[in-house]
Amino acid sequence: MHGMLFLGDRQVALREFPTPSGPAGRQVVVRMRASGLCGSDLSSYRNAPENLGVRARTIAGHEPCGDVVEVGPEARNVRLGDRVMVYHYGGCGRCAQCLSGWWHMCIHGEVIYGAHAHGGFADYQLVEDYMCIPMPDGLSYAEGAACACGTGTAYQAIRRLDVNGRETLAVFGLGPVGLSATMFGAATGARVIAVDPVPERRALAEKLGAAQTVDPNDADSIEVVKAATHGLGADASIDASGIAEVRTAAVRSVRDWGRSCFVGEGGTVTFEVTNDIMRRQLTLMGSRTFSTIVLEELGRYVADRNLPLRELITARFPLDRIAEAFAAFEAGAPGKFVVTWD
Repeated sequence: MHGMLFLGDRQVALREFPTPSGPAGRQVVVRMRASGLCGSDLSSYRNAPENLGVRARTIAGHEPCGDVVEVGPEARNVRLGDRVMVYHYGGCGRCAQCLSGWWHMCIHGEVIYGAHAHGGFADYQLVEDYMCIPMPDGLSYAEGAACACGTGTAYQAIRRLDVNGRETLAVFGLGPVGLSATMFGAATGARVIAVDPVPERRALAEKLGAAQTVDPNDADSIEVVKAATHGLGADASIDASGIAEVRTAAVRSVRDWGRSCFVGEGGTVTFEVTNDIMRRQLTLMGSRTFSTIVLEELGRYVADRNLPLRELITARFPLDRIAEAFAAFEAGAPGKFVVTWD
């Protein structure tokens, strides 16, 4: 089979790998049908070859979705032909975090499929049975791939913020995660104000339910949010950019007693703890991906409510064009990019 490796310096390549077969124990072989590109992939894509380490020989891709084609003799709750979203983390399986579905918070250390173990930019993937999350019939494979990381990250952040229909939510950064947060915020009935300098991203945010969008190059996003909320600020905000000044704006855009959540990876942030947090009684939190339980809940949530997740997916590429996909993705094209095997 073919699998994609990061070579460093914005180069990727397809290589031949043995097709997994004869799964042992609780292992499962999944035939890929869709696998998404994620913003966190770009660090490996841009990295120097000498800094890639194990990733240089590990098939990339951590947003896989497909069909179960083989099951090991001890596999549980997984059957041949199941349509599944693949949860891309492993752990010890015994600690409290793993047993509650939060495998990436394993106290003995996480295993990331697509970084430490072979991922989903391949024709087939060998995984453990607990990683196979049932996918509702109403969800396409491309939508399932989006849920398997970026969209799931946004969903968990909205859950943590406990956004409701009486509130205003400000979303900073409209990559796939921020756009998904916009969709989920709108689904709660909240008024969503979405902030990004790219016109095409703002237009997509409106299609996904944003009541108002802001170009931070043309206006002070904090002041726009406050003006839209009678000078008070948003009830909650999400930073999906990972950019220091944008994170600060996300914090300063919320009202007293408000909540702000960081989901954008990397970078730093600086703000005045006393004036920005303490005296305003703010709740500041971070959120990283989701549990196996939340991923299954998410699939049902999108399908049962017929949310417009399909609008998020703007580009599909076959595996043999994945280099083209990464070049366009890094250039900032709007929406979700997915490799498909249709």
